[in-house]
Amino acid sequence: MIATLEQATKLGLREEEFEKIKEILGRTPNFTETAMYSVMWSEHCSYKNSIKWLKTLPRDGAKLLVKAGEENAGLVDIGDGWGCVFKIESHNHPSAIEPFQGAATGVGGIHRDIFTMGARPIASLNSLRFGKVDNPKTRWLIKGIVKGIGHYGNCFGVPTVAGEVYYESCYQTNPLVNAMSVGVVRIGQTVSATSHGAGNPVFIVGASTGKDGIGGASFASADISENSAESLPSVQVGDPFEEKKLLEACLEMIPTGALIGMQDMGAAGITCSTSEMSAKGEHGMIIHLDKVPTRQHNMKPWEMLLSESQERMLIVVKKGREAEVEKIFDKWDIHCVQIGEVTKDTNIRYYMHGELVADVPAESLVLGGGAPVYEREYSAPEYFNEIKKFNPDSIKQPDDLKEIAYQLIQLPNIASKRWIYEQYDSMVMTGNTQTNEPSDAAIIRVHGTEKGLAMTTDCNSRYVFADPYKGAMIAVSEAARNIVCSGGLPVAITNCLNFGNPYNPEVYYQFVNAIKGMGEACLKFDTPVTGGNVSFYNQSEDGPVYPTPTIGMVGVLDNLDQKMTLSFKHPGDSIYLLGQNRNDINCSEYLHHLCGVTYSPAPYFDLEEEYQLQQTVSRLISEKVIKSAHDISEGGLFACLLESAMTNGLGFTIHTGNDIRKDATLFGEAQSRVVVSVNPDIHALFEAEMKGLPFTKIGHVNANKEICVDDESWGFIADWREAYDTALEKLLNP
Repeated sequence: MIATLEQATKLGLREEEFEKIKEILGRTPNFTETAMYSVMWSEHCSYKNSIKWLKTLPRDGAKLLVKAGEENAGLVDIGDGWGCVFKIESHNHPSAIEPFQGAATGVGGIHRDIFTMGARPIASLNSLRFGKVDNPKTRWLIKGIVKGIGHYGNCFGVPTVAGEVYYESCYQTNPLVNAMSVGVVRIGQTVSATSHGAGNPVFIVGASTGKDGIGGASFASADISENSAESLPSVQVGDPFEEKKLLEACLEMIPTGALIGMQDMGAAGITCSTSEMSAKGEHGMIIHLDKVPTRQHNMKPWEMLLSESQERMLIVVKKGREAEVEKIFDKWDIHCVQIGEVTKDTNIRYYMHGELVADVPAESLVLGGGAPVYEREYSAPEYFNEIKKFNPDSIKQPDDLKEIAYQLIQLPNIASKRWIYEQYDSMVMTGNTQTNEPSDAAIIRVHGTEKGLAMTTDCNSRYVFADPYKGAMIAVSEAARNIVCSGGLPVAITNCLNFGNPYNPEVYYQFVNAIKGMGEACLKFDTPVTGGNVSFYNQSEDGPVYPTPTIGMVGVLDNLDQKMTLSFKHPGDSIYLLGQNRNDINCSEYLHHLCGVTYSPAPYFDLEEEYQLQQTVSRLISEKVIKSAHDISEGGLFACLLESAMTNGLGFTIHTGNDIRKDATLFGEAQSRVVVSVNPDIHALFEAEMKGLPFTKIGHVNANKEICVDDESWGFIADWREAYDTALEKLLNP
């Protein structure tokens, strides 16, 4: 059936795109072909509104083993013949509609991106955004999403080791669920997502294909509304046990040498995997859809081509080696069915019971080939005018700082996330070193070596909302700071760029300037971008979410003895603030949530200061001059001190000084500051290592478990910890 313009536009294609498809094919496409182009040219697959700016990010580095976008995930050299494969992606819209399955399949999908390259996943992280916790729908979303993440990861057998969670009203209808996976592989044993060699057989392996997830890539390129529940078939359904078997079968198959290439069936399913592998290998394929194992009877060709059913891979095998590959998958009780073969020409031809149902050039479907590339207009947001009006002098300093601090540490953005992370298995595989001695970043043991991998996800989206350029620089810098404070050397990043509708000039301004800030910071820290994900259209009738360019960063510890933790160790140790306290309450949790100010500038930040701070902290750790290191972020100095004290149940005494506002000293979030503890016997050695970096001795660690601020007792650490640990679960279960 020949497709019409009306059908094409309903599928999400623009009129000029439909005309371009006609030009490529030399004819009007049929409905199946049009549906294929609609998913492959959707924002989620083609990056048509973002690729121009993504290409400006730094993509080269001495440790990169593949360039950004070349494979399913980034690959970096971590030394001693080992590589680290990692990536972060979004599953926002599915999670907004069906939180459990949406989040669960986000976890499953990102792990497949790792093991499709031949790496074994060893850690999972996430970055979550929700609306206000007092809203019943938000509580439903939180509980479903957290349960989905925990269910899939726990069953699949990969530990969830780190993450971040923020709550803001702009995420009320459209939560963000970003999932990151990290794996390791021996260099030289990786697999490419390619196909070549005419006559080589093409297999589909893994689960059966069903009607779940049809058009999921297009669904990701639409605004969320009250009617979005009607798109429930666009949400995939996951089976972590099937994926565990698929993982083991794939990793057993790779060493046989029978494999040409392998591609995960994620967004756009069979369409995406066949076209991307063919385009990369500059060959075509013949695919027989009637041979695909299905869960439903009488599935139409376009349904099979667009289905995003989970736990499936496409593999190309060397001709003559089919039997040994089939034997491995049969051992693991997994489908392994030949559905086609590689051809000399560059078209993909799809047949159903011998009838040709689609015939398209592979290159025309994919990013970098025929997929459209746009340059959108952008303009500074109107709300910047409100930000410029903010005067910190209009905020009266509180009379009772202790009470403000007590309220602050119970805010959901600051309080313990214990209710969440206790639902995740963090110890499976016995690689997590964080259970008793936490660091700013998660530190995972690389079994068989002395190495550790440091990993984190970071982004304060309110900072990015206030200043997209500076806010994105801060996101990269905080990720690097967390890794440095943990004893690691930052190596590279992956990103998940969550924004509103790119056709809105103000949203696109946020996107463009966030990319610019991110790129500048990555150059400074020598952390190239290995790849990631762009997620546009995160908005509802109430408007777009905060711009949220989530940074996933990986660093290396050559020896786990380098690990530094955030906790105070010994009574009597001196507490130092590295960096400079500033008279700055901008964009802080204190200002936003306790003073009720929505519009204020981003906090103070200087990239050169940040770099010097990190170089100094790294040197202090390597020379074993400090006992702990913890960066100051949300909640400011007091929240940082409390987190350092709680792990070992110690107290602290500090003096704030009189040079700046007390609330700015305790609760301000000016950047490039770290709290360290030092043995008093080596003060002179410690201070000699500062080499021009501003620092202040602000107090000492208490044995009596009491908190004292400016000679006033603020009570005992156990009471503060009780409030900090239980605040979130009290909000979720009123």
